[in-house]
Amino acid sequence: MKNVIEIQNLTKTYGSLTAVDNLSFRVKEGELFAFLGVNGAGKSTTINIMCSALQKDSGSVIINGNNIDTDSDKVKNDIGVVFQGSVLDKSLTVLDNLQSRGALYSLHGKELRQRIDEVARLLDFSDLLKRTVGKLSGGQRRRIDVARALIHKPKILILDEPTTGLDPQTRSLLWKVISSLQKSENMTVFLTTHYMEEAADADYVVILDSGKISAEGTPYELKTKWARDTLTLYGVDSERVEGLGIPFERLGDGYKLYVSSPLEAKTIVVENGFDDFELAKGKMDDVFLAVTGRALNGGEAQ
Repeated sequence: MKNVIEIQNLTKTYGSLTAVDNLSFRVKEGELFAFLGVNGAGKSTTINIMCSALQKDSGSVIINGNNIDTDSDKVKNDIGVVFQGSVLDKSLTVLDNLQSRGALYSLHGKELRQRIDEVARLLDFSDLLKRTVGKLSGGQRRRIDVARALIHKPKILILDEPTTGLDPQTRSLLWKVISSLQKSENMTVFLTTHYMEEAADADYVVILDSGKISAEGTPYELKTKWARDTLTLYGVDSERVEGLGIPFERLGDGYKLYVSSPLEAKTIVVENGFDDFELAKGKMDDVFLAVTGRALNGGEAQ
């Protein structure tokens, strides 16, 4: 599997602030790549550089074999971007927004209309094409933002916190469409998100802190290294749990124990004859907090 994004020694400063600090990573073609970090970690700066919306200080960025310094037009044709904030023209209709966007990629006439119809069916907004964007709900606008990014069938879809504030139904629809395109068209998805359940489905994860990589790997590798598994016991008294000599906390009708591995959990259950229990793998939220020492809103961990 080839690398479709190659970033080497990327650096960007703003005066005395180093937003991106000698950053290097690779993204493989067709994978879901999660790029995580608290606010101000350097995620959006990196994305803006990748999109040629911001000038880097040093380093190299190669996207689908093209260098952003010398082939920025080719790079722009290969990527579609859903930014944190909507970039749609609220005074125009949905159709007008998509037509103007398609024209930038030399899509016209019948070809453009067919493509608009395709994305409208995919994202379920065919009935909104004649509506003014400013009169749409937040969830409806987000579907149009995604359609705008997909209009030219990009090889790489960059999603900068795409589902923040969306209702569960809209989030589910967007991910259904994105996952389908990733598989059917081998489209690479580059994601930043504060929803760790979205990152848990990624093929590879990079966690950024102060412009540098703090941790990286598959979700399984990161959870194994940074998050603790939990064994919850039900139908037992506190004396039996205390007798295990393992850190625990009371959790509703049960007791949650922190274990080092599934094997340790199995040993505890078998040797003590517990018959009502639940084993849970550590979560990506736990990984993020352990790696950065901060919560997702940027506050210090407690």
